[in-house]
Amino acid sequence: MTAEQREQLMREAIALSIENVRTGRGGPFGTVIAKDGKVIARAANCVTEHNDPTAHAEVVAIRAACQALGAFQLTGCELFTSCEPCPMCLGAIYWARLDRFFYGNSRADAAKIEFDDSFIYDEIGKHPEGRTIPGTPLLSTEAAEGFAEWARSTKKVPY
Repeated sequence: MTAEQREQLMREAIALSIENVRTGRGGPFGTVIAKDGKVIARAANCVTEHNDPTAHAEVVAIRAACQALGAFQLTGCELFTSCEPCPMCLGAIYWARLDRFFYGNSRADAAKIEFDDSFIYDEIGKHPEGRTIPGTPLLSTEAAEGFAEWARSTKKVPY
């Protein structure tokens, strides 16, 4: 893909973010996913519209791209997003196996307009019991059976 093509795809992501604010549908975030220069999916943030805290533009676009391609991995695809991905979206990008991503605004820019996810980055480095929302192990021995079943399975599809 050429630099000009990438810039055009980023402009589409930025336009989605602006339109989303103007229409009142959600936050100022837009994402486009392309494969071989062709748009596979587009999405804007729809957290408030869908009452879904996971409905960030990147996650919604990844879901749509996977459906469009009939695959759970997006190898060979590139993601263009109007803002540096939050920790959740960054995790989704890695799980989707995208080749690379491009972003417009930085997370510092987002923090200036009250979309500050630095506390989540800080929480990730803490031990689960020491986080603001604590995580506590429960029934670990019983839960291990699911992992043992996976290890034995001949039907598993690794991802």
